[in-house]
Amino acid sequence: MKNIFVLIIGMLLIATLTAQQEITLEKIWPPGEFRTERVPGFNFLNDGQHYTRRDNSQINKYDLTTGEKVSTMFDAEQATNDQFSGRFDSYAFSDDEKKIILKTATEQIYRRSSKAFFYVWDFQNQKIQAINPDHKQMYTTFSPDGTKVAYVIENDLYVQNLDTGEEQKVTSDGRWNHIINGSADWVYEEEFSMSKAFWWSPDSKKIAFLRFDESNVKEFTMTNYTGELYPDYETFKYPKVGEDNALVTAHIYNIQSRETVVADAGADADIYYPRLTWTKDPNQLIITKLNRHQNYLQLLSTDAKDGSTEVLLEEKNKYYIDIDDNLTFLEDGKCFIWTSEQDGHHHIYKYNMKGKLEKRLTAGAFDVTSFYGVDEKRKRVYYQAAKNNPMDREVYSVNLNGKNDKLLLGRDGSNSVQFSSTFDFFVWNHSSANEPLSAAVYTNEKKIVRNLVNNDALKSKMKDYDVTPVEFFDFKTSEDILLNGWMIKPPNFDATKEYPLFMTVYGGPGSQTVRDNWTVGNYWWLQMLAQKGYVIVSVDNRGTGARGEEFKKMTYLQLGKYETIDQIEAAKYLGGLDYIDENRIGIFGWSYGGYMSSNCILHGNDVFKAAIAVAPVTNWKWYDTIYTERYMRTKAENEDGYHDNSPVNYADKLLGSYLLVHGGSDDNVHFQHSAEMAKSLISANKQFDTYYYPNRNHGIYGDNARIHLYTKMTNFIEQNLGPGVVTKSSRP
Repeated sequence: MKNIFVLIIGMLLIATLTAQQEITLEKIWPPGEFRTERVPGFNFLNDGQHYTRRDNSQINKYDLTTGEKVSTMFDAEQATNDQFSGRFDSYAFSDDEKKIILKTATEQIYRRSSKAFFYVWDFQNQKIQAINPDHKQMYTTFSPDGTKVAYVIENDLYVQNLDTGEEQKVTSDGRWNHIINGSADWVYEEEFSMSKAFWWSPDSKKIAFLRFDESNVKEFTMTNYTGELYPDYETFKYPKVGEDNALVTAHIYNIQSRETVVADAGADADIYYPRLTWTKDPNQLIITKLNRHQNYLQLLSTDAKDGSTEVLLEEKNKYYIDIDDNLTFLEDGKCFIWTSEQDGHHHIYKYNMKGKLEKRLTAGAFDVTSFYGVDEKRKRVYYQAAKNNPMDREVYSVNLNGKNDKLLLGRDGSNSVQFSSTFDFFVWNHSSANEPLSAAVYTNEKKIVRNLVNNDALKSKMKDYDVTPVEFFDFKTSEDILLNGWMIKPPNFDATKEYPLFMTVYGGPGSQTVRDNWTVGNYWWLQMLAQKGYVIVSVDNRGTGARGEEFKKMTYLQLGKYETIDQIEAAKYLGGLDYIDENRIGIFGWSYGGYMSSNCILHGNDVFKAAIAVAPVTNWKWYDTIYTERYMRTKAENEDGYHDNSPVNYADKLLGSYLLVHGGSDDNVHFQHSAEMAKSLISANKQFDTYYYPNRNHGIYGDNARIHLYTKMTNFIEQNLGPGVVTKSSRP
């Protein structure tokens, strides 16, 4: 009996030790328990053999092949003086690597913009130099020869000679909410991913910059509550659909003559300049010009001496043209690389400097998803593509003559690279939906040098917490459209039982949630919900990426219509599976996803029992010009498209449970969207739940906001979709 007792106790102890651990919100936020080990930032040096890394107050030099520290290039604690405290937030080298810029006391403004104090460290004389210590600056940047810096202070552009300390004020009409020089306005920053709006010429003698006249752009005000008697009001220019944009002009400043010329880009002022790019010729600037409908693009070759222009290349599209940073001029000054969707898929082309197509470098029924650059020594172009299927990514290279297109890296899942400055080495990043990031250094000949990241600790935790694998599936809609999705089933899944379904959606133009890659975002929260007995699913609707132009752009002028149809059909398809309880289907989304979840519970009120919408667009007329008009044109041009696809107009259709969440200081999708949605729901006498986060932006984070929000969302799901698995016989 004693032996049997000991055996039983031992078995119970083993069972306890090996039992599935429970994922909790407290383990997810703040991040820590399930942190993914990332690849350290590689600041490659010019020799291609070394890189630098910030280690506390030091900038250290490392050997790429061994990972061993070679030297300390800069020690901030040894460089302190009356102005520099020895602390810095980031750094950047001059082109010749003889100096570094140090950014300190950074203040975030919007998504990509910030202001800070800047210092320059000179390796030769071992001295640190403050850049205009009386004012915080934006985008302080070395000239190519490293002798000067340019920056923006209070909407004016400046240049400082580092040898003499002399400061030139390039512009003098800058004024808050009126004129901006050298820095982008809000809508350019958000929608064209442009914040710094000045560019040094290759010979360091000129600066091209954009000037934004915001005088006629209407203002938006956000309210921040600080505990004082009266709140703070933050007012900024935000052009909404059909309203005036800033008037933007392109200028070129000559450092020596101190004269500025205006580029002659044509008479139409209601246009966009999403990119300015210098060629290898210091007197030739390329201005990317885009009409307001964003379906007609010109590359304007601009004479930097007098501002005259001529068309180098132009493209027209029946839908719209996406902007990227792939325009690359070759060292010989005779050709450039351009990427385009002109044949229905995103591909790479080589043109001469007369704008004539020299060679198409990639072709086929697939999209190039990233352009890594040109290795002129080997005469090869490197790129990432989704050749096998929309869920995977592989890395390829092709000769500059368009021949010998070959696979470089192609393991199942997501493959990406970061090349050294000489293209002699690259860092190969790989992950899949069920495998966290791993990374290693390889030679250009694809010989492994050393491993960087393996995330073995996280893989062990995945086993400890018994996470269930992400499974991919596809199905055809009633319109014979093949859609891709992924699914996470509960642990100990039993196909003879029924489970509630919880869908997560984004669905915006060109986006993808259905990818075979590791996603840090909501992975552990969704696994937690699976542990609670929910089947988790995401489906990529029409309008998403990596399936060609027609699939992506077919939502043109009807943004939200076909996406919503597809998500409702996905829910119906899934609800028809034996193991899904069709009466307990919920959906969640953030931003565009919140717009989608709102549409789904309104137009699919017979399918969805609950929906969560965080920071949703609820009427496209309240969103910004560049994004909305790209896909919808203006409200005056597309009245039905705006009305029919805006959730605020269909509040009376709500039957299920709806949770509406927004940050009060969201500069992107304004709180106005949720306030107006609440107003419509109240007018329709529809009950709903709502959570508002004062002083929080579009991301809703900081001071426990994340765990607070996810606690509410988790409770909402459990309350409205009920407990997890039930036997079929117990269904109501």
